[in-house]
Amino acid sequence: MLKEKLEDVWHQSSTSLYIHEAVYNAWHTADVNESSQWDEPLGDKIVVMAKLENEDTDWVSENLPDWQQAIYTVNPSNKTVASSNQLITPLNKGHESMAYLTYVIDHYGTLPSTIAFLHSHRSGYWHAWHTDTPMHDNVHAMRALQIPFVQSNGYVNLRCNWNPGCNKPQRRNLHVTREIWQEVFSETSTSRFNLSTSTNSLNTSAADPEAAEKAKYSPPNINVACCAQFAVSRKQVLERPVEDYIKFRRWIMETKETDAKSGRVMEYLWHVIFGKDAT
Repeated sequence: MLKEKLEDVWHQSSTSLYIHEAVYNAWHTADVNESSQWDEPLGDKIVVMAKLENEDTDWVSENLPDWQQAIYTVNPSNKTVASSNQLITPLNKGHESMAYLTYVIDHYGTLPSTIAFLHSHRSGYWHAWHTDTPMHDNVHAMRALQIPFVQSNGYVNLRCNWNPGCNKPQRRNLHVTREIWQEVFSETSTSRFNLSTSTNSLNTSAADPEAAEKAKYSPPNINVACCAQFAVSRKQVLERPVEDYIKFRRWIMETKETDAKSGRVMEYLWHVIFGKDAT
């Protein structure tokens, strides 16, 4: 049992890749931000993230100068609250999802063409083991991101490794129960039909009497590779009315679920929110 658990951790954390890159980088010391090919003007794309007051996120502007940034402090001090130059969330709950949804709601009419939702930590095994790049580095991830694919696919999970989240033992999601599914998606444009088949049915109006009935259906399995880092196109975001995103944020704020639990629920629903199948 212990052997299986250790093998699972080794696999999901890409430990062999981490060791390989650590050895390689010991002999190749050029830093990733030394490449001049990334010294580009601000593009029609943005990095959105949540951070704690004491977290350093300067790595975004220093290493991704061609990306705009919207970095929200979730536990702001009085000084940060008083500053007109700082972005803050209305509540510190739901982990990164509060910042993600707040950005979409506040900028729904002026979104750039590509939005990347990232964690505040740049790299390192202990914080960023879930980032599938050399040294688990989000700078590498963003530089490797294929913008045309994001535009054609609408939603792209930035983790390619299916573990954790998609392996057979994980297919019955214990975080998104039938009751929680209904709480999150009731009175939104979510269709029951994008639970198992690829459709463009997200445009069902919330005012449609059938919409409430559709929201009652919850999929038997909800699977996605962890860990709430992804990129979406503006077009895909606009497939939903802004009222849906307001409803999702209101669920986080009002649910009895904890900060951690509500954030975990959203982690397993972003792909559904942005038009993908539940499994």
